[in-house]
Amino acid sequence: MALSELEILAFIRARFLGGEALTDDCGALPPCPSGQILLTTTDLMEEGVHFRREWHPPALLARKLLAVNLSDLDASGAVPVGFTLTLALPKDLDWAWLETLLGALADAARERSLPVLGGDTVGRDAGVGLGMTAFGLATRWLKRDGLQPGDALFVDQPLGLSLRGLRKLEAGSCDLTDPDLAAHLDPLPNLGLGPKLAAIPEIHACMDLSDGLSRDLRTMAHASGVSIEVDASLGEDAIRGGEDYARCFGSNLPKAELEARLGLPLTVVGRAIPEEAAPLFLYDGKTRVPMDDLSFDPFT
Repeated sequence: MALSELEILAFIRARFLGGEALTDDCGALPPCPSGQILLTTTDLMEEGVHFRREWHPPALLARKLLAVNLSDLDASGAVPVGFTLTLALPKDLDWAWLETLLGALADAARERSLPVLGGDTVGRDAGVGLGMTAFGLATRWLKRDGLQPGDALFVDQPLGLSLRGLRKLEAGSCDLTDPDLAAHLDPLPNLGLGPKLAAIPEIHACMDLSDGLSRDLRTMAHASGVSIEVDASLGEDAIRGGEDYARCFGSNLPKAELEARLGLPLTVVGRAIPEEAAPLFLYDGKTRVPMDDLSFDPFT
């Protein structure tokens, strides 16, 4: 069937938690309890830049759209409370593809009791664009600007799998049981860890790794006014790769104590040092050299 805005909205109202309230141009945010902060994040996924329809099943694309937004909230210490959805759709898009995407997104949001709060739809000549703005409540907002010299930088998940999955997709692989492909097509960030991190005062800064370690640590270093020594033993894929959606956080607590308190294994990826001429240095335990930004740049 040809796309119709009225049909799309009717599907969303019928299938999404909170959809029945979508009757106006505006939606209502939930009230913010005393002592908490309402946080928001926005992600845009553009066909040809962030995904390709020929290899990304629409159900997994929907799950990824929700996961990457919730990952940002979680890394800030927030518990998600709802989202808005924006769809930019080519006029010749197959309805069955869109129905699968929206149905999977509705199911994934219901699993987390997350209502849709509003959004917009627009037609265009080519390419699918998916936009989401998610909202969450935090008692303590974990930001990127709190690193202190001497802090170790930890991550909670292996790095580089998504990059390897992307390479395999580009080479023609379609084995969805491959953990590398799964990491790229259907990422599973450790949601719920962020509020636990925020409850530990000795964790000074946190962000989710979406652009790649060499880009995201650079961002954290600039925000905190420090430099960072990056462990060279991680390997190029872990340092270069993006879309890992791990929590990356800095703390002066010992690794063993953090693992015991959080109940999961951690990997040390670097160490904050007083600010020097370069934001990042690659360090092999003996020598260090300034490190370039090796991550994907959507503008270039």
